Amino acid sequence: MKIIVCIKQVPDTKGGVHFNPDGTLNRAAMLSIMNPDDKAGLEAALKMKDEFGAEVTAVTMGLPKAEEVLREAMAMGADNGVLITDRRLGGADTWATSITLAGAIRTLDYDLIITGRQAIDGDTAQVGVQIAEHLGLSVISYAEDIKLEDGSVTVKRRYDDGYHILKAKLPCVVTALAELGEPRYMTPGGIFDAYAKEITTLGRDDLKDVDDSDIGLAGSPTKIAKASDKVKKGAGEMLCPDSAEEAAQFIAEKLAEKHII
Repeated sequence: MKIIVCIKQVPDTKGGVHFNPDGTLNRAAMLSIMNPDDKAGLEAALKMKDEFGAEVTAVTMGLPKAEEVLREAMAMGADNGVLITDRRLGGADTWATSITLAGAIRTLDYDLIITGRQAIDGDTAQVGVQIAEHLGLSVISYAEDIKLEDGSVTVKRRYDDGYHILKAKLPCVVTALAELGEPRYMTPGGIFDAYAKEITTLGRDDLKDVDDSDIGLAGSPTKIAKASDKVKKGAGEMLCPDSAEEAAQFIAEKLAEKHII
């Protein structure tokens, strides 16, 4: 059983957000963490490893510093780490990112691919399902429980008013919610082993069945018109009315001034 888990190094927004002149995130200038949904997906894969002896490979795309998140995954228990990094891949939107990841995954062996539902730096929830489309695989999204049995996967999928129980034959793609599992901690021995292992690095030329027109900033149909830090709100106007009617009248006048009503 071979499981690929796609993980992403995302900005730790508590440390502040920085932008490049072209509107893309300046990831090199920000503190980074493993994306929470991806970490839950990794934990699910590691549980399958514990139960069935599966081989778990963590795959990430990013700057060379993204090796850190692969080391973290291996310290948690992943067997292998694959880093996709190349200047030609920079500035990719979800479309170009999913094509790049699919091109790398085609060079690997797998029975199951797990991705996070979405990344906290984009919140699009597109990459996982796009990978499935590029690879011609079935996909089950929003997983909060996964079970393997007889060459298939059964997933409890969260839905607006409850949940679905869906079953798909392997190989397939599953996108994980953070609620899928509480990630385990790294161990001292795991950290030592993680830094003793070699990470496989792939560049543009290692990707399979990928056109140059579909990668990087040039291959991204999504264009950022403007990006900025969160605008701070000014101080509000304090009012101590003598009655509810007076408060309501004041609010109505303010809304009228702004042409809201």
